[in-house]
Amino acid sequence: MGNGNAVDPVVQDLRRLVDGATPGTRLPSVRELTVRHHASPVTVAAAMRQLVAEGLIETRSGRGTFVAARPDERSAPDLSWQTVALGPRRSGEEEMQALLALPPAGAIPLSGGYLDPDLQPAAALGAALARAARQPASWQRGPAEGREDLRAWFAREAGAGLRPDDMVICQGGQAALSSTLRALTTPGDTLLVESPTYLGALAAARAAGLRLVPVPADADGVRPDQLAVAFARTGARLFYCQPLYANPHGATLAVHRRAQVAAAIRDAGAFLIEDDYARDLTIDGEPPPPLAADDPDGHVIYLRSLTKSAAPGLRVAAIGARGPAGTRLRAARLLDDFFVAGPLQQATLEFVTAPAWARHRRTLRNELRSRREALLSALARRLPSLAPQGVSRGGLHLWVRLPDGTDDVALAAAAAANGVIVFPGRPWYAAEAPAPHLRLTYAAAPAQLMDEAVGRLAVALGQL
Repeated sequence: MGNGNAVDPVVQDLRRLVDGATPGTRLPSVRELTVRHHASPVTVAAAMRQLVAEGLIETRSGRGTFVAARPDERSAPDLSWQTVALGPRRSGEEEMQALLALPPAGAIPLSGGYLDPDLQPAAALGAALARAARQPASWQRGPAEGREDLRAWFAREAGAGLRPDDMVICQGGQAALSSTLRALTTPGDTLLVESPTYLGALAAARAAGLRLVPVPADADGVRPDQLAVAFARTGARLFYCQPLYANPHGATLAVHRRAQVAAAIRDAGAFLIEDDYARDLTIDGEPPPPLAADDPDGHVIYLRSLTKSAAPGLRVAAIGARGPAGTRLRAARLLDDFFVAGPLQQATLEFVTAPAWARHRRTLRNELRSRREALLSALARRLPSLAPQGVSRGGLHLWVRLPDGTDDVALAAAAAANGVIVFPGRPWYAAEAPAPHLRLTYAAAPAQLMDEAVGRLAVALGQL
């Protein structure tokens, strides 16, 4: 008889005793249950652990096992003191929780920042991690800044501007961004950001106590003239930017603006945080090189993550910076979490240097194109007024302009009630939103569901 089958009679016996007893009633001992069920002490102990985990019984050291108090019979703790102790809640936390929330059963997700599980290279990642986990050396402490060979891979990806010694491996892009802001700023400093920009960057900046100043962006990316004005008016020394397929609006910094942005940064004696999250999410053509590839004087802080283009569980990213800025970043990462787990680093290196990585990117490009076109076709059929004028050449999202006067937050709530999850545009702005938008993600649901998803969105829009 298997151990699971042997445990069940003991569990059922204890349940019957608990059902007919008041809280605090003493239950039979392990020895008594062993004799009653002709079971081993190990089996009885396993049954007790199961009911302890369910909150039905409790063990008291040296005294025995007793019926636990029902949840509704336990005295409610008074947690009101925490309201005073904690003070006001940080702005942006609710939006981040909503962005990362899992969709309810039956809903079609047109929101989220990660690939549909069907698009993730789970088998290749699992095989690489299994091989890494079997190697004892991968469990040992390595360099705090990360494996040199993995840092070298990230440096090559960044272009000629950075060396392996300039890189530090991090626990995902959000952790890398938070560390960068803490390392290079003090509370009260000003951070310039594109408008609109990545919600996680706004949340991290607010958590660091920074003053956010938005800089307008259009279809060609951030406007260099307005960036120069923002530097001059604020005295800021840091600008956060996604030059490639910016989230949420999808713009890529135009070729003719790259030198102008670099000049504005240089003239201000400032740093640019280049969040290159979407380099592996190109759909059409080839992406331009990172800004860090042409940065001789160390103005660019380069951030590259693999999470968006592979799987949510691949929490591996890198920050690259030269000079004293790099030294501060490496120190900040050391204080945050010492180092990234060795098996994860080794599995990542094996994955990105194997043929599986190139195959995954080719497959992903085709799948993202198919899903993007399906979403665009559905909008053209069912909600032509929402069809975007320009479409990003990569990334995961469409940035959809709503009719004037539409409450984007109310529309997102109505859409959820109709079984489709979308995200309002308002939280992506550091200041007032100039117009209502939705961010629609095409990577989180299969192409065949796009028409139904937009149909549900059309119903929700008609209910406002």
